[in-house]
Amino acid sequence: MSARAQTVRLTPAQHRTLAGFAKTYGLSEYAMLARVVDAGLAALVHGAGSGIDAREIVAELASVSTSIVDVERMLDRALFTACAAYCYARNAALGARTNDETITAEINAAYDRQRRLSQEKRR
Repeated sequence: MSARAQTVRLTPAQHRTLAGFAKTYGLSEYAMLARVVDAGLAALVHGAGSGIDAREIVAELASVSTSIVDVERMLDRALFTACAAYCYARNAALGARTNDETITAEINAAYDRQRRLSQEKRR
């Protein structure tokens, strides 16, 4: 079987993209065009993305979502622990003789303040 010559008209944007890929791969523009045609025909024949199962994607997204929830819980606990350490250290450094109820109120206030600040940054 012999190869056939075809004329292909590219938009300026398509030509720039093709030339960029050709330079990246160290090929001539003509050789890169042949690769693009081969890849495009293969995608049409085999169906682009037909090997991807939607159920697998949903399962992976659920797994990632569960992991994110676990990480958020851990970070929340770390924030509370850091606030508690700060408040106890601050009271010790000031030499204040405060009771645990007062320090607990300070811890909760510091924790709430940090949570509120983190929510403001998202918006």
